[in-house]
Amino acid sequence: MEQIKLDISNVDNFISQATIGDYKNQVADANKALHEGTGTGNDFVGWVGLPSSITDEYLAEVEETAKKMQENIDVLVVVGIGGSYLGAKAVIDSLSGSFDNFDKRENPRVIYAGINLSEDYMAELREFLKDKSYGICVISKSGTTTEPAIAFRILKNDIEEKFGKKDAKNRIVAITDAEKGALKIVADNEGYKTFVIPDNVGGRYSVLTPVGLIPIAIAGFDIRKLIEGAKLMEQNTSADQEFENNIAGVYAATRNALYKRNYKTEILVNYNPKLQYVGEWWKQLFGESEGKENKGIFPASANFTSDLHSLGQYIQEGERTLFETIISVKGTKHKLTIPENKEDHDKLNYLAGKNIEFVNEKAMLGTLQAHIDGGVPNIIIEIPELSEFYVGQLIYFFEKACGIGGYLLEVNPFDQPGVEAYKKNMFKLLGKE
Repeated sequence: MEQIKLDISNVDNFISQATIGDYKNQVADANKALHEGTGTGNDFVGWVGLPSSITDEYLAEVEETAKKMQENIDVLVVVGIGGSYLGAKAVIDSLSGSFDNFDKRENPRVIYAGINLSEDYMAELREFLKDKSYGICVISKSGTTTEPAIAFRILKNDIEEKFGKKDAKNRIVAITDAEKGALKIVADNEGYKTFVIPDNVGGRYSVLTPVGLIPIAIAGFDIRKLIEGAKLMEQNTSADQEFENNIAGVYAATRNALYKRNYKTEILVNYNPKLQYVGEWWKQLFGESEGKENKGIFPASANFTSDLHSLGQYIQEGERTLFETIISVKGTKHKLTIPENKEDHDKLNYLAGKNIEFVNEKAMLGTLQAHIDGGVPNIIIEIPELSEFYVGQLIYFFEKACGIGGYLLEVNPFDQPGVEAYKKNMFKLLGKE
């Protein structure tokens, strides 16, 4: 099966291939440390060998749970925050029709709660669910994270009132710790179907655990193909893979080399709006993993061509401390040509008969050249199509590159001590003991 491709030729004007090649031994050491569990944060590297360790029996259990939920609900509410929802949403959005959640669909539509502290959002969500047959997938290792804990408390009351406690428990799936935590206690007491978040996998690396697999399967997508793609990328970025053939290692080295040349901001760019939440997931993955000890590339994202009409000016002529990584999808699911118009008031007849994707591709190539000419290095990740197999590859590719990149920066890519600072202040202001 085909692998996604990495093109770093458009950084040649900024850093040499020899400079990137100089990272060969460092990348090999970092990759080996990930696989052997000898680096910092090694108690959270369970994701490294995860794709190849997932059994058919386990996937069958996930699929059976998804099937039961699909038979009973029209809407699935995923309750979680950060890595507990971003990965699932990234995959579901990239594989869904653009307007699936606005129309009837074969499988449950997926919406999200516990992702903020907006009272309006929560009130409007409850109003939306009033006439829906819905279920809940609640995701939390501890069960006490403020945003999802508040949302689940409210929605648990609502679903029990609407369907009764007996029926409600069959509409709730809990994904939590194996042995401890508030959600584990509630799930055991109420008799919810429960899946375990592995102790050695952190939230932002958890897409291929039940955290991502359960919502993705309920939404109707092929989790076996997703795992198959991730497994291929696991094999092709293994510890014994040559540097030149390890695209995750080359990407990590290229980013680090640019960072050393004062390129401090990376913009993940897509030309397909279905990839917007891949960017959101990617920002958490790299931001929480690398942003420590006053180090790290700032992760930003942009949706082109729309954001060219807002951010384009800055990217073209602003401070020269940024670079772009483009996710380029070669295939489309639909074909739509531009019609000819007799009057041609909009002067578009020169494009008549051309597919919209033809225009999109030329916009990408034109922007790419303009930004390079303007002093912005560009990296391209090429995907043949948006399918479970290739999205699975992309997920694992970014995870592996992030782990390697963290070690190149000499930080622990698996903790997030800075996240606790705002929580301490918030809890103090709220009067929590």
